[in-house]
Amino acid sequence: MTPFFDSWSAFWQMGQHGLYVWLSYGISLIAILLLVIVSHRGKRKILVEVKREMERQQRIKQRTTTENSL
Repeated sequence: MTPFFDSWSAFWQMGQHGLYVWLSYGISLIAILLLVIVSHRGKRKILVEVKREMERQQRIKQRTTTENSL
């Protein structure tokens, strides 16, 4: 098996297109990382809201059962 590039320098330069290639990889990586971070934060926020709503509904249910028993 023979490598496509003769040296590491040639690999990084990519035939005078290295700037565009590596910039594209960098921008794509940043976009994917931001997507993962924003999605994770959104999930946590939604789970907190769901928990808060469930607690609220439980309090309402307890209040109605105590009022009905009086």
